[in-house]
Amino acid sequence: MNDWTILCDFDGTIAVEDVTDSLLERYAHPDWQRLERDWREGRIGSAQCMAGQVALLDASPEEIDAMLFTLRIDPAFPEFVDAVHAAGLDLRVISDGLDYAIRSILCRHGLAHLPVQANHLVQTGPRSWKLETPFLDPLCRVNSGHCKCASAAHARRADEAVLLIGDGASDFCVATEADYVFAKHRLIEHCRHADIPHASIVGFADAVGLLPALLAGRLHVPRRAISALSS
Repeated sequence: MNDWTILCDFDGTIAVEDVTDSLLERYAHPDWQRLERDWREGRIGSAQCMAGQVALLDASPEEIDAMLFTLRIDPAFPEFVDAVHAAGLDLRVISDGLDYAIRSILCRHGLAHLPVQANHLVQTGPRSWKLETPFLDPLCRVNSGHCKCASAAHARRADEAVLLIGDGASDFCVATEADYVFAKHRLIEHCRHADIPHASIVGFADAVGLLPALLAGRLHVPRRAISALSS
């Protein structure tokens, strides 16, 4: 049994930019920003928001590929992946973003082998697209296209402790389900306020340094994780 399963957000965590927003800013009708405001103000869930935004894209596959080619990842992420696999652990990318974009960017960096759970981007015409949500959960508390809490619960059913690595609002809910969090940006303050066991990181260079301490039990880990690790 692996001791830990690592669930890692993509946009703003692995990827330096928010990939979905970058595509929308470049190729979507400006109404995508109205949907974004409705989501941020709580009038719609993220699944409805993103489905509407993707429907506003006006781009060929070649244009999308060219845009994705310009987007960067944290330069230390491949080193972190190597460290995780050397320790015999599993790392899964969980995202409320777009699977096609994530896989394209990971492939460019030699990371096509990583499992990805995300919303599915489907081409419906020469320049039109729609969103499918294979990881939708009707019981999702925040109405996400991909319920990350359900992904964390699935890992826990395998009797594994869960390390979450994330950065923003889409990770707030699942952070409460994780046994430990490596937190960036807005997720740091959320973990502090919610008293969630975490370490603050700037990027994956910090995560590489923290991983041995986590695996050796030198970081504070709540009782439920200790129970999983000792079973």
